[in-house]
Amino acid sequence: MRKGILSLTTAAAVMTLGLTACGGDGATTAAPSDAASSGSASAPAAVAGKVGVILPDSKSSARWETADRKYLEEAFKAAGVAYDIQNAQGDKTQFQTIADQMITNGATVLMIVNLDSGTGKAVLDKAKAQGVATIDYDRLTLNGGASYYVSFDNTKVGTLQGEGLVKCLTDKKADKPIIAELNGSPTDNNATLFKNGYDGVLKPKYDAKEYVAGPDQSVPDWDNAQAGTIFEQMLTEQPKIAGVLAANDGLGNAAIAVLKKNSLNGKVPVTGQDATVQGLQNILAGDQCMTVYKAIKKEADAASELAIGLAKGEKPTAPGTVKDTESGADVPAVLLDPQPIFFDSVKDVVADGFVTKDELCTGEFAAKCTEAGIQ
Repeated sequence: MRKGILSLTTAAAVMTLGLTACGGDGATTAAPSDAASSGSASAPAAVAGKVGVILPDSKSSARWETADRKYLEEAFKAAGVAYDIQNAQGDKTQFQTIADQMITNGATVLMIVNLDSGTGKAVLDKAKAQGVATIDYDRLTLNGGASYYVSFDNTKVGTLQGEGLVKCLTDKKADKPIIAELNGSPTDNNATLFKNGYDGVLKPKYDAKEYVAGPDQSVPDWDNAQAGTIFEQMLTEQPKIAGVLAANDGLGNAAIAVLKKNSLNGKVPVTGQDATVQGLQNILAGDQCMTVYKAIKKEADAASELAIGLAKGEKPTAPGTVKDTESGADVPAVLLDPQPIFFDSVKDVVADGFVTKDELCTGEFAAKCTEAGIQ
């Protein structure tokens, strides 16, 4: 496990705001008065600060627009805090431009999901120089010196993926299976932590010659199209791959598409992460072994609690710390617990409200949903 991380229970880490979901695409800018003008007579009184949020993209995972944006937006509206949420769409130059605009336009709190630590640090340094409080959201910016960090225990996420793959291979009674590792972006510190977690499970299997270490490659920018190309090359070089440790649902789906072309889907266990509708449907279909569910509403609620407090001029405390491996600093942190999801626990994600039965149980998946006990 990663040194310096205090793993917290959700109950201890988060004060839930009890929010409902709302949608939105592209940039969202709102002042507290917007709520009143849209017909909300009970909108709370405004506070002085303004929160800027920069999301990374909408290609690597659907979560940024379908989950994080709506939960953050609803929290800020409920608190009467002015906010500006924008998405850099994977463009590092645009990421910095957005940050400059937010600071110029009066943001007193800046929350970022970095595209890499280098550009993330440049943005955080500029914000701090202007007296703007900073929060690293989901991804830690190495040597960035953010005031706070809010995420999941990402090493544990990887551990759950490794343990999940072992369970699925055991269920299939696999004998010395060859494992392919399809890792996340090399510029994302979380991808490093995920790999630390699942390699901590798989390496002892390799060392004991119970499993065989096969192709092992990172996917630049979590790009799913590149992931498909990379995995196709892996399978060509090693056609006897018997298990795929894919770092998220998007990469997992890319591998599944290649396995389908070779009539291997459902025969070769594939992992994932994020509990996307696509990933959950792949599990229901038997093409994906498992995913890791991260209750993003709780992550967004924890981050918005901090941001709202900072916007009000308070100095909120975080219940734990994370060690920045580059600077050596202990960053005040909220770390939440992830949950492994298999066929019989897909219903837990629906029950939690993260996805709906209507969007998950469409067409051919309706019967599978019934089989999985989804109400």
